[in-house]
Amino acid sequence: MKQKSVTTPYPLIDSDPHAFRVVRYFRPSDYATIAAGTAAFPAALYFWDMADPTHVRLRTSLRLGGFLGFIGGFLLAYQRSSFRFWGWSENKREEEMDYAELSRRAREGKPLYGESDQPQWVQGAAYNNSVFSQLKFHAFPWFNLVNHPHHGTDPAKYGVKSEEKKDEE
Repeated sequence: MKQKSVTTPYPLIDSDPHAFRVVRYFRPSDYATIAAGTAAFPAALYFWDMADPTHVRLRTSLRLGGFLGFIGGFLLAYQRSSFRFWGWSENKREEEMDYAELSRRAREGKPLYGESDQPQWVQGAAYNNSVFSQLKFHAFPWFNLVNHPHHGTDPAKYGVKSEEKKDEE
């Protein structure tokens, strides 16, 4: 399967990271982004009501605003974390965490990106549907929830031996 090659200022960690991995690699600034989104939406509603009072109870609107703010903050934090996986923003911390995690999995003999019961064609379709999907969160939030081998990196850097080297030994 042909993978899109993009030149980035920082090293590529994973072109299609699993959703749970993206959340696990959140930085404190990502959690602050979620908190800011959660607080900003109802605050904007409250101040808007102060400027133009409607004389209706805002309790339900503020709760809905808090929920929508949380969703928006989460999607923004998820996108920021994905940018670090793609190498679009500074990612030294994620690169070290990725190397430690996947090297450990390689030493234990486990598949680098997890096991999947899905056939190869389903894994390929999941990759095609979710790669760079974080750029379209404004239209349709889509997350990679399938373990597949298509990640745009060389598994040898984690200590995984290719089939040819396994046959030689």
